[in-house]
Amino acid sequence: MSKPVVLFVCVHNAGRSQMAAGWLRHLAGDSVDVRSAGSAPKDQINPVAVEAMREVGIDITGNVPQLLEYDTARSSDVIVTMGCGDACPVFPGKRYEDWELTDPAGQPIEVVREVRDEIRTRIEKLLAELQVA
Repeated sequence: MSKPVVLFVCVHNAGRSQMAAGWLRHLAGDSVDVRSAGSAPKDQINPVAVEAMREVGIDITGNVPQLLEYDTARSSDVIVTMGCGDACPVFPGKRYEDWELTDPAGQPIEVVREVRDEIRTRIEKLLAELQVA
């Protein structure tokens, strides 16, 4: 089997989806193709999310929020949504997960750390289910 393609989608692609992509890249290495996008992307990553990830040794400072493109979703095997609502396309045969997570926008570092840690737990579960790491 070729390596699975996992897409993380939230509204701004500046916090939750970027942290999830960072965790998956960190924990899975090259065994998974990781993407992230947003239905209404911001112009930069949330600096508090960057700091929270830096605390655990993951650098997401070079990431840039991306607009969710139809082809990106269509060519992904697993699509994890995090509050993008109706903007997330649905394709038959894709695996979907909807992770209800606090939006880190405007939150203090203590709250963003909790979101970061919850995302790690969910990523570890996803990896075990994908059987790639």
